[in-house]
Amino acid sequence: MDVVTIEGNEYKVVAQRPKSLTDKPFTYCPGCNHGTTHKIIAEVIDELGIQHRCIGIASVGCSVFSYEFFDFDFISVPHGRALAVATGAKRMRPNSVLMTYQGDGDLAAIGIAETIHACNRGERVTCIFVNNAIYGMTGGQMAPTTLLGMKTTTSPLGRDAKRIGWPIKMSEMLAPLPGAAYIARVSMHDAKHILKAKAAIKKAFRAQLEDKGFSMVEVLSNCNVNWHVTPQEGVKFVEEHMTKNFPLGVYKDVWEDEKAAKQTDKEKG
Repeated sequence: MDVVTIEGNEYKVVAQRPKSLTDKPFTYCPGCNHGTTHKIIAEVIDELGIQHRCIGIASVGCSVFSYEFFDFDFISVPHGRALAVATGAKRMRPNSVLMTYQGDGDLAAIGIAETIHACNRGERVTCIFVNNAIYGMTGGQMAPTTLLGMKTTTSPLGRDAKRIGWPIKMSEMLAPLPGAAYIARVSMHDAKHILKAKAAIKKAFRAQLEDKGFSMVEVLSNCNVNWHVTPQEGVKFVEEHMTKNFPLGVYKDVWEDEKAAKQTDKEKG
């Protein structure tokens, strides 16, 4: 156990910043879940011992700041092109561990083609998809994942399905594709779900490390600034509304599929 001395007093260190994070303080808005998401990703990378192999892809949006906080190589890419660049980097450096960190406007709007095709090809990359149902950095516009009735700067009367369409559900869309190895949706609204999110992220990296295929963890998060609510109200909205529109759970698990296939073969044999 590490011990530090402060003003002549010795203290045992029981918690500290993960090694895969820099010492720069987070600059995200107060109450935003990006910081917590960064922390659990860094903890997973430390536990897997892969920091020296990691390459992160910083997309456009609030996620673009991630290269300031993770302590490994990062590539900053044009809007929507994170998974295209990740594909090239992984193929050029196959022993590297590629992670994209993307928001819903980047991944599910301008970058939806790259997302679908990277998954369908089974690219060995891990995508962390932070879904806060709005464009957080550029002014609070409606995103592909904005809930029905939700007011934004471009849907001031609330999203209307007949006129604008329904919120897109990326996890459900990607899970049936043959290249998908692990697809899960988690939430950051309380400590129990944060621990579940960390376990899902760890499994997503394992899918890449074990050469299983494409993996994505969709993280339901808040954007209290653009939702015009307090941080407490934002977390409550995630729990009461977002999780109902975007059900939590594992949508594709290649290990479970392999286990089921073996069981079926055993029963037939």
